[in-house]
This record gives sequence, structure tokens and C-alpha cells, in this order.
Amino acid sequence: MLTVEKIGGTSMSQFGDCLNNIIKRNRTEATMYNRIFVVSAYNNVTNWLLEHKKTGEPGVYAHFLRNEDYETALDNLCLKLLDINKSLQPIRLNTTEADQFIRFRIEQAKTYLSSMYQVIASGYVEKSNIYQAAREILASLGEAHSAWNSVNILNNHGINATFIDLCGFNDNEPLTIDERIHKAFQGIDFSSTLCVATGYTKGTEGIMRAFDRGYSEVTFSKIAVDVKADEAIIHKEYHLSSADPQVVGVEKSIPVGKTNYIIADQLADVGMEAIHPKAAKPLELAGVKIRIKNTFEPDHPGTIISNDYVSPQPKIEIVSGTDKVIAFEVHDPLMVGEVGYDLKLMEIMKKHGVSYILKSTNANSITMVAWDKPHVHEMLKDMQAQVYQLTVKPVAIVCAMGTNIAHPGFLYKGAKALYDNQINIECFGQSLKQVNMQFVILRERYYDAVRALNDALCIRN
Repeated sequence: MLTVEKIGGTSMSQFGDCLNNIIKRNRTEATMYNRIFVVSAYNNVTNWLLEHKKTGEPGVYAHFLRNEDYETALDNLCLKLLDINKSLQPIRLNTTEADQFIRFRIEQAKTYLSSMYQVIASGYVEKSNIYQAAREILASLGEAHSAWNSVNILNNHGINATFIDLCGFNDNEPLTIDERIHKAFQGIDFSSTLCVATGYTKGTEGIMRAFDRGYSEVTFSKIAVDVKADEAIIHKEYHLSSADPQVVGVEKSIPVGKTNYIIADQLADVGMEAIHPKAAKPLELAGVKIRIKNTFEPDHPGTIISNDYVSPQPKIEIVSGTDKVIAFEVHDPLMVGEVGYDLKLMEIMKKHGVSYILKSTNANSITMVAWDKPHVHEMLKDMQAQVYQLTVKPVAIVCAMGTNIAHPGFLYKGAKALYDNQINIECFGQSLKQVNMQFVILRERYYDAVRALNDALCIRN
């Protein structure tokens, strides 16, 4: 059985646990191999390189954009990476070799970035393409660092490991992402070596350009499809659970166990990714199952996401959502009976690159929920000038999801749970597929709503 397994940044920063709980646990020499690991950068490294994913705090990339001293910024980053190397010395990282590797890679990056600046200064090229290429180069440093270190540690533990460097720093081959992955794994005997691949893959289409910060999961997905893996495993620092344990408490956060790709898409739509949606699609189409495991509970089987799973018993599997959305409603007395009224709204949204999470209509009003982001507010200014009346409200959306919820009672129980907690439903959505009940509520009641729906729909005494 060949598996492709991804280890996230938080888990990588506790690599001793990864070594004991994921790589070596319950393994003999005969069962150690037939596994490919795709690793993320250590926790916060990509934030330091690019920008903080949640707060937007600028990293090295901002120095390059602003024509500031990015080389000193990279030197400071290098010191942080050397500190990470030092922290891994107790689990047998050869720090002399590891330090030499990352110093050399950073010097290579400086050379490439310097050349890019000269091209920009020439005035003959469009700057945005160069900036995007610089972003790619910087992003790749984190995964190269963690993957090289992992191989060194494994080899020092007597495990035959192979470094699969997909960053393309040492070649100028015009390969697509798929071509580079396919070439990298050709001729490898997976039964005799444990492969560790960088989560970043260089390709002519630009993996950051296409997938931004979800790129490591895309690499993971594409590798699994290319090698025809029997299973794709994602190791996280938590289970895929009925609700966020930080909100409802660990004792009330129940591992899901089994679900399907449709539910994974619903989660991604509200920003709670079991796996990046663009990474999930190749696996879904290839019929490869995903298993999500908790690094720190290694004996738990985790949750399997498959194409065809439907719960044998009607139940809500997951309560999720976000409080980082806004609702906007277009009202027009002349809307009633007018064919295609919402087409002009969709055209405005398309112009600004805005998609919606939920849409609900009545005779003369259309309400949509979208992410509360600057470009959405720019779109709303444009829309305001073209419609009769526009109302905008900061809200939260809470979703109750399941593979088998097309039965009487679930909506009643969900609405009653919110009523019992004096939480008003501002708007509601559910498609004929009946896999996701979407409740729009006041933003300040989000956490209360998650707890209420989890207690009423997921906790089974």
C-alpha cells in the first residue's frame, strides 16, 4: 500500500512528535517504506517570508516590493532558520550540514532577486510578473528548509530517506507543475526509501499564482495522483471534528470519522478547509481517499473523506462557519417579475472578482453573503450607484453539515437551538442537495451559535 502523507507547519515544528507518532510508530524495517511525505515549512516561516496569513503583517516579500533592503531582511530570516536548526539538534539534525544548506539556498535566492531588480529597472517588462516570480522564490525557501532537515534527521535515525526537491532552484527547465512532479518521482523504488518532498513545486504556471498559500496541499494532491497512491493522509494538530474545540471545548468536539468530498467543499466555502478545494478536486476525480489524522493522537484512525460516503444514519456531522463575512441586500420595488434582474448584480461582482457564499431572494429583495474584505467593499460602492437600495450589514454565518440530513427535524432542531439562545436568524439558505443548512446571524453571536448548534445537533447522549 503506497501512501502520500502531508505534514503541516505546526506539526513540523514539533518534528520529534512527527518522528515518533507518524514516521516510526508501529513500524518495522519491513513496513517503514512505501510512503511519500510532503512537508510544509515550519510554523510561521512562510509568514516571515511573505506576510502573516491572518494578520497581514509584512514579511521579506514586502521589502522586495518596496525596493527596501530585502537582503538584510533575508539575513535576519536566516538567523531565525538557524535557530530552528539548533532546536532540532536533540533529535539528531546535523546542524553543520543543515546550516550550510539553508545559507546557500538563501544566497541563491538573493542572486535571483537581484537579477529581477535589474530587469525591473530596465523598464522593459511588466512589474507584476516579476513580483509574482519573487514571491514564488521566497515561498519555496521554507519548504526546502524543512524537507532537507527532515531527510537529514531520518537518515541519522537509520531510515533511508530521499530528498525530493521540487523547488527547481538548480535548473531552468520550463516544466509545468505536473511535469516536474512526474519527472521527480520517476524510477524511485518506494519500497526501499522514504521520500520527503517539498510542499512547494516550481512550474511554468506558478503555483503561488494559481493557488497562493494553499500550494503545499496542491503539491500533495498532485503527487498522490501521479504515483497512484492508495490513500492520501493529512497530518494536522487536531481532528476534523464536529466543531472547533477552541470554541465548544475538547470534550464536546467529536471526531467526524467519515464524510465525503461534498462536505469538504462546504467547509472550504466558509474558510474552514479540511483540504484546499483546488487540491481536493484531483484526488476526488482520481478516486483517492483522504484520511485526516491528529499528529498527537497517533492511534486514532482519523477521518476518511471519500467520493461515495453517505452516513447510514441521518445526522449532522459538522458545525462550522465564520464571523468574517458581510450580508448585502439589494431591494427594488420593480424587481418583482423582472426576468434576469440579478444578472447586473452578478456582472458587477464578476468585475470586482467577488463571489458569494449564500444567496437568498424574495419578490423584491436579493440578499447575498460574502467575505468582509476590501475588494468586496469596493464592489459594493460600485453596486450602490447602480441599484435602487443597498443595505450592508456585518454578520456571521453558521453551517450545519452532513452527508445524510435530507430528513424532517434537522432544520427545526437547529432553528430551535438558536431560538433557545435568543439568537435571531437574519437570513437562511439550503439547496435541494440538502447537505448544508446555512444560518446568517449577528456577528457578535457567532461563538454562541456554534456552541448551541453543536450541542443540539452533534452531541448524542
